Amino acid sequence: MTDKIELLRSLVRIETVNPPGNERPAIRLLESVLTDAGLEVATYALVPERPNLIARIAGRGTAPPLLLQGHVDVVPATGQWTRSPFGADVVDGFVWGRGTLDMKGPVVMMVDAFLRLAADPTPPAGDVILAILADEEMQGRFGAQFLVREHPDLFHGVRYCLGEFGAFPFRLQGRRFYPIQVGERVGVEFLLTIEGPAGHGSMPIRGGAMAKLGRILRALDRRRLPIHLTPATRLMVQALADHTSGPTRLALRRLLAERTAGPALRALGPQLAMFEPMFRNTVSPTVVRGGDKHNVIPGRVTLGLDGRMLPGVSVEEFERELRAVVGSDCGIEAVTDGATSPGDPDLGLFDLLAEALRRHDPEAIPIPFLLPAVTDGRWFAQLGIQPYGYTPMTLPDGFDFQRTVHAADERIPVDALDFGSDVLFDVLRDYA
Repeated sequence: MTDKIELLRSLVRIETVNPPGNERPAIRLLESVLTDAGLEVATYALVPERPNLIARIAGRGTAPPLLLQGHVDVVPATGQWTRSPFGADVVDGFVWGRGTLDMKGPVVMMVDAFLRLAADPTPPAGDVILAILADEEMQGRFGAQFLVREHPDLFHGVRYCLGEFGAFPFRLQGRRFYPIQVGERVGVEFLLTIEGPAGHGSMPIRGGAMAKLGRILRALDRRRLPIHLTPATRLMVQALADHTSGPTRLALRRLLAERTAGPALRALGPQLAMFEPMFRNTVSPTVVRGGDKHNVIPGRVTLGLDGRMLPGVSVEEFERELRAVVGSDCGIEAVTDGATSPGDPDLGLFDLLAEALRRHDPEAIPIPFLLPAVTDGRWFAQLGIQPYGYTPMTLPDGFDFQRTVHAADERIPVDALDFGSDVLFDVLRDYA
């Protein structure tokens, strides 16, 4: 099969920072790996520099097609790096570089498992489709969004897809949990317009647009939006509570009731601070625009908010929650890209994914998981496909995935590549 380390190093050295992306050299590399193995590959592109790759292994027709999807664009390599972000050094048992975790490393696992399946004499139960995508790190306009809207026939009959992010471990009370993503929040951009009297800077105005902006920012910093217990979050918390004890278990059980979830979140401490966005819609102030001259008090200021919406919540409900915090001193405009996330996840594939993890790590405790961020899975959900975040990895104790992905010194353990490929191959082989 493929030399996974060298393939990953080659991909990392191809700079696909998005924007602008320029994923074509990376897609061409993977296309050559697949065609050299005798597989047919097709590419689809909104613009030539940003193609998407599709390959398919025919199945026996006894199960619906299964989709593997991953992306090869990466975020910018900001911050202070110990090693070159595009050097792909292999040091201390890690491959270093931008995209090793998100998500060129997992793409290599998928490609390797796909090639192993193609070489297996027994066809899979259903067709297996491999989609390597552009533009995930922005809005998916050139990648998953383009394919779903312009080429939905490629995914006809697909019920489940595997993509980023999940199936890597974290420890709690000495136990190793593997969260498998079954849902995600989707983005909503809010634009707040704040108005007040304008005037000369030498004549201060009290209570103007800038003062209202300050009050709104303070309210957003101090207040939280209401608790929502989504099915995915409830499943995750219940599974954690079933495998913990003492005060942690009690606090987790308190998360299962909306009236006690808020205080329980505060009691969980920093290790479980990641839970907060799984229980609420959130908004983060990101862009302020107002004024164009230092001696003129502006009469109009706009504030941009990055909103993230839980599955099963409407944009209208989200906007009402925001209005209750910011008050009536501003106009609110909500903009969405139309992406969705299943409100009630289809767990029909979960047991198979969990069993594959336990086979390769007997201590694994797989649990459902709601991702606070977004992935390309939200686009495939528009076709009625249940996305799973499933990029299996082994991680050494003390390795903080959340603080390493998208950060300086991004790196992946060499052992994780073998582990992920083996687990994914078992899933593809046993899928029925």
